[in-house]
Amino acid sequence: MKSFRYAVNGFVIALKGEFNLRIHAVATLFVLTAGIYFDLPLVEWILLCLAIALVIISELVNTAIEYLCDVVSPQKNPQIGKVKDVAAAAVLFASLIALTVGLLVFLPKISS
Repeated sequence: MKSFRYAVNGFVIALKGEFNLRIHAVATLFVLTAGIYFDLPLVEWILLCLAIALVIISELVNTAIEYLCDVVSPQKNPQIGKVKDVAAAAVLFASLIALTVGLLVFLPKISS
C-alpha cells in the first residue's frame, strides 16, 4: 500500500511540475469524451488507451530522467543535455504515434 502512495505522489509531483503532462492529461479527457460520444468499439478503445498510456508513461519517464539529471549535474553539462534531449524525443515519438492512432480512429467518424 505504501508503494501505491509513493506512485500516486510521484504522479501528482509530475502533474504539478510538468506543463506538458497537464496538456496530455487534458487531451486524454477530450479523447475519452469523444470516444464515449462516438460509441467506439472495443478494439478502438484498446488502441486509444494504449496510445494514451504510451504518451503518459513516456512523459513520466522523461520527467524522472530530467529530475535525476538535475541532481546529478545541477550546472549546465552538454552530456546531460543530450540525455534530456533523447528522453524528450521519446515523448515526441510517443505523441506522434498517439496522434496517428487518434486520427485513424476519429477521422472516419468525423467525416461521415
